[in-house]
Amino acid sequence: MTQLAMARLYEIMVVLYAVGIVFYFIDFFYKRVKIRRIGFWLISVVWVLQTAFFLLYIIEIRRFPILSLTEGIYFYAWLLVTISIILHCIARVDLPVFFINVLGFIFVTIHLFAPNQVEHPLVESLESEMVFIHISFAIISYAAFSLSFVFSVLYLILYRLLKEKKYTKLWSRLPSLHQMSRWMFYSVLIGVPIIFISLLLGLEWAFLKLEVLSIFDIKIVGSFIITVIYLIVLVLHHSGKLTGLNFAWAQIYTFLLVVINFFLGSKLSNFHFWY
Repeated sequence: MTQLAMARLYEIMVVLYAVGIVFYFIDFFYKRVKIRRIGFWLISVVWVLQTAFFLLYIIEIRRFPILSLTEGIYFYAWLLVTISIILHCIARVDLPVFFINVLGFIFVTIHLFAPNQVEHPLVESLESEMVFIHISFAIISYAAFSLSFVFSVLYLILYRLLKEKKYTKLWSRLPSLHQMSRWMFYSVLIGVPIIFISLLLGLEWAFLKLEVLSIFDIKIVGSFIITVIYLIVLVLHHSGKLTGLNFAWAQIYTFLLVVINFFLGSKLSNFHFWY
């Protein structure tokens, strides 16, 4: 198998891993067997690819690869995925499986960026690919948050029209308040784990590859604050403590923070010069 083909496969593996984690995150809120099953099969494909790369590497170096820090990290990540699959099949404990896979994803990507690695034909090409995935996931999460913002604004408009009894045929094509509330929730439910994965990839690359990095970089701090706020909004809405108008306004205010962080944060950041 050529180096380019292996690089593409490894890239696909990381993306599948990230998407699998997103499905497990959604299942945490909805407890749907179908969603959990999709997440499980995605993680299973990741395990197959991990195992294939592991065996190919053993054949290449003719020993069991645990003699360096980098090799140990990869083996540890493989073990975590293996354990998560076993727990899913035997113990049926969903939340621990989710957190184990998040930890496994962190170490799979750390393996790519780790310094002083043993020579590996995939490393150079994959480092740039992971940065590409980091940026792509960040933009996808912004799109999801934009969608939640649009539905929040439409929710407020429809609520006002209904309250003042000004609802006409002009607005008849709008979804119901219930539907828009659900779409607001779905958009953030998808956006939160995606931006979290993007932050993980970006931080790993920055810490391991940049000579000077402050954890107080304005873009890093802003992104984490936004992620935490959206997560709090999700939890409060799911628990019934933040609904209706308050839920819509919370989405709008948080999206304004996203816009400020994207433009002002990127301008003041020390290393987000490509945004």
